[in-house]
Amino acid sequence: QVQLVESGGGLVQAGGSLRLSCAASGIIFSMYALGWYRQAPGKQRELVATITSGGSASYANSAKGRFTISRDNAKNTVYLQMNSLKPEDTAVYYCNANKWTYDYWGQGTQVTVSS
Repeated sequence: QVQLVESGGGLVQAGGSLRLSCAASGIIFSMYALGWYRQAPGKQRELVATITSGGSASYANSAKGRFTISRDNAKNTVYLQMNSLKPEDTAVYYCNANKWTYDYWGQGTQVTVSS
């Protein structure tokens, strides 16, 4: 059974930082591309950042320069370090693991940034 479990969300003031974690089980973690997505109320889910199995990262324009995605294959965990948070970063953040047609999602963790 595949599980992706996010943690690290919470309430933070604008300009603050949070680090999200997503622990995976039931997959060969190192073989999967990983991603963080977010969905704000009334909006579609959007890509925040991805990291390939080889460790190459890419970011949405809104995340560039503020967020860093990383992975620890020994711990089967992917991270999202978020700095200089803005109220518009408020959303439920989801992690994703993808390899070919295999696509898995976590349950999400709420991030709320107050102004």
